[in-house]
Amino acid sequence: MRRTLFNEDHEAFRETIRAFIEAEVVPVYDEWFAAGQAPREFYYKLAELGVFGIRVDEEYGGAGIDSYKFEAVLYEETARAGVSFGGSGVHVLLGLPYIKLLASDEQKKRYLPKFVSGEEMWAIAMTEPGTGSDLAGMKTTAKLSEDGTHYVLNGAKTFITGGVHADRMIVCARTAAPTKEDRRHGISLFVVDTKAEGYSVGRKLDKLGLKTSDTAELAFVDVKVPVEDLLGEENKGFYYLGHNLASERWGIAFGAYAQAKAAVRFAKQYVQDRVVFGQPVAAFQNTKFELASCQAEVDAAEAVADRATEALDAGELTPAEAASAKLFCTEVAHRVIDRCLQLHGGYGFMNEYPIARLYADNRVNRIYGGTSEIMKTIIAKDMGL
Repeated sequence: MRRTLFNEDHEAFRETIRAFIEAEVVPVYDEWFAAGQAPREFYYKLAELGVFGIRVDEEYGGAGIDSYKFEAVLYEETARAGVSFGGSGVHVLLGLPYIKLLASDEQKKRYLPKFVSGEEMWAIAMTEPGTGSDLAGMKTTAKLSEDGTHYVLNGAKTFITGGVHADRMIVCARTAAPTKEDRRHGISLFVVDTKAEGYSVGRKLDKLGLKTSDTAELAFVDVKVPVEDLLGEENKGFYYLGHNLASERWGIAFGAYAQAKAAVRFAKQYVQDRVVFGQPVAAFQNTKFELASCQAEVDAAEAVADRATEALDAGELTPAEAASAKLFCTEVAHRVIDRCLQLHGGYGFMNEYPIARLYADNRVNRIYGGTSEIMKTIIAKDMGL
């Protein structure tokens, strides 16, 4: 079946990105892996390439293209090469939708030019120690000052990807207590300058996978946030989070599909080159059957991912559909990558092989952005169960 998701512009972009990865990422990726993060300077190169401004309006320095398909190309090409762009993914996939949805014209003028240029990298701080997926249970507070000029932020966050390099952090905090009728009431969103007094970055977390992304703990002690940096309306933060979770979950779904596709590519190349018992591993019937099954699963995941992309671009991707896409694609990736690693034998366990890194990177897909169990709960509720 002919794929219809991408057009000539997307394929031209793909060629540019593939060449960029080969020149700027592959030669130094082992250094990033060892350091546990991509260097901050690399993000300026992505900005120069135009990656950060694709979906930003032209008046703020962007390309003004209202589509996620170029980001889909990025997912496919980084997975294909067995690399990542560090923690920069949250800048566009997580940060930008909140600015576009909630920022006033004045805020957009302040935020977006530096967003596009890479001068200010963005991330979002939702999860707290002890709360996990229960965002309504957050305890970080933001209290309005007596003179009404600023909020005072106190609390802590964890598992914040992009947390080390971020210049602007969207922080979710309580501006009012939850009610008996609605635990989600009282959450607001703030754009916090990470250089503000009382804002601190704690440990850079040592993760199982995604080694080149900077994931950290954050702490806020009497951080003053100007009222001009409240994003959207007070106490409506949980609604805003729910609105933008669809695009976040699309990103995880599409990224997982791209990883599965890459795993088949890595395994196919390996079994064709590796000789055992006098013949290539690819010559054994079991190898052929395993890869054929994996390819069939990847084909199905591609169809789901592409359909979700079209729906997202059309503004029609529902929370339940996003949850379904995430659940399906991440579970497919889990199975396919595991089987492709098995075909590598002992070498699949070595980090010098991309399949090993892919195996570790993929595991979090069924956890962040909402666990698989949360996805099933959303889907079941949509089914009326």
